[in-house]
Amino acid sequence: MTEVALGNAGAAIRKANSEGRKAFIGYLPAGYPTYDGAIDGVKALVDGGADVVELGLPYSDPVMDGITIQRATETALAGGLRTRDVLSTVEKIAAYSDVPVLVMTYWNPIERYGVDRFAADFAGAGGAGLITPDLIPDEGAEWIAAADKHDLDKVFLVSPSSTDARIKMTTAACRGFVYATAVMGVTGARDTPSELAAPLVARTHAVTGLPVGVGLGISNGDQAAGVAAFADAVIVGAALVKALGDGGPAGVRTLAEDLSAGVRREPGAAADR
Repeated sequence: MTEVALGNAGAAIRKANSEGRKAFIGYLPAGYPTYDGAIDGVKALVDGGADVVELGLPYSDPVMDGITIQRATETALAGGLRTRDVLSTVEKIAAYSDVPVLVMTYWNPIERYGVDRFAADFAGAGGAGLITPDLIPDEGAEWIAAADKHDLDKVFLVSPSSTDARIKMTTAACRGFVYATAVMGVTGARDTPSELAAPLVARTHAVTGLPVGVGLGISNGDQAAGVAAFADAVIVGAALVKALGDGGPAGVRTLAEDLSAGVRREPGAAADR
């Protein structure tokens, strides 16, 4: 297996792993419920124990997102949020903490902004890299070149339907970590994580030394602990968005603390009640 470039997020994940635990990656969209409210929410996420922040760039056609995230991004866009506001959000979060900030974005807004221009502005704001759910490495040459030029992470996705050859090709293009989608379909909290997650992580670990993070469907510390038994990082989105909408930054921090405790739990150990 060839040596891998851990990048910004990968180094944070491996630091957590070296402490005998798994990493917690938390998602919130920029601009929700307001520009300032989103920043406060992400600060609460960091204060609650997130090792990496995944900041959503709201987009008008979020085909991979479930209803919770869709509604939040619609609110952000209705409030006038633009790509430049996402960059300034990144800048404020990066100034608050050294936790790496990745942006999760559909590709169209980056293409419209200008790929190299965005990479330069994003790096200048203190951003760590991009998660690009609808951009595959085969079609990502322009982004890969810009990311390498500006020392940014390139996080591509693998899924249960990916062939072994596809996983190998995708992970070879990644820098930071590999995003394993644990369920087929759109994002959103679920009662139980998918049984497809562990085999997918094993197949991915077989071809790369990069950390593998599992996302889609995790909503509490117990589920986080279950996924932490086989993944290097646990990714949570919709549940945190709901917590922000229902309880503000305090709600985010409470859930983040539960999730952070979950990834620190010994496999099979019950949570304190």
